[in-house]
Amino acid sequence: MTRFRWLSPGSRRGALAGLAAFFLALAPSAALAHGTDAPKPSLSALLTRWEFDPVFILFAGGATWWYVATARSVSREHPAAPWPKKRLAFFLSGIGVMAFAVTSPPFSYDGVLFTVHMWQHILLMMVAAPLLLLGTPITLLMRAVSPETRRNVILPILHSRVVRALTFPVVAWLLFAGTMWGSHYSPLFNAALEHEWLHWLEHVLYVTVALMFWWQVIGLDPTPWRMAHPIRMLYVFLQMPQNSFLALSIYGTDRVLYRHYATTQRTWGPTPLADQQLAGITMWVIGDILFLAAVGFVVAAWVKHEELEAKRQDRAREREKAAAAGGSH
Repeated sequence: MTRFRWLSPGSRRGALAGLAAFFLALAPSAALAHGTDAPKPSLSALLTRWEFDPVFILFAGGATWWYVATARSVSREHPAAPWPKKRLAFFLSGIGVMAFAVTSPPFSYDGVLFTVHMWQHILLMMVAAPLLLLGTPITLLMRAVSPETRRNVILPILHSRVVRALTFPVVAWLLFAGTMWGSHYSPLFNAALEHEWLHWLEHVLYVTVALMFWWQVIGLDPTPWRMAHPIRMLYVFLQMPQNSFLALSIYGTDRVLYRHYATTQRTWGPTPLADQQLAGITMWVIGDILFLAAVGFVVAAWVKHEELEAKRQDRAREREKAAAAGGSH
């Protein structure tokens, strides 16, 4: 019976070492990013303006610790079928992208330049979330726990009414699009720029709805809903028009949408309106490119699925022929 042994001494030492390295990497130059006193970008600023975000560090460090330790435990329990290294690489890459978007010096200017803020949200919702899901954390959890826990706890949660409702493809699609429109055209966006705790909650919201949306697209982890590949393509493709309309509405307005950026005092960089227009163009171009890349991912997964299905059917026919030949003698 498979046991969940992620607290074994070897796993614990490795996970704690990784967690300590994560803290040390982020600690050298703690700086608040959302004030209005950011210096003009320079090589020194872009190397030293690290954000010390304890909530994010605890979340990212804890997630990394759990994933690495659990993957090692599964590989130790199943040496013939160890946890795939590429899944570990995907998950750690997702954590790394989140860390870069939230704590790195370039993104310490997100409270000063709307364009930087837009890049931050693109990385969180369009890059980090899919990478985390490509790490298949739910599959890892199900391999780590006992069959009884999997049957009596994990599967009932996955198929509960709440999870089924929130991950229903139409709901997940609308939550993703609605969050983008609602946050950019409501007082939330400006308030998040003024209050650090609200900015953190905004990031949690963005990542959560992104995980719900991309979960259905990637389709590697167990899910209450399993869409056919053509439906997945349409599901992703239809996000492009709403992304483009939102981006162009931000680009095309003749006034600064957010008071925070309009009143930020700086003597360098684009005007607030020009910065806003660049943010809109960034959302439009980069967002649509990433959605097209996701459609390409679905097409590739579809082709691979069809190839595997053809091989499975060939094997089934070979077994039937062998059985028929054996019965004729």
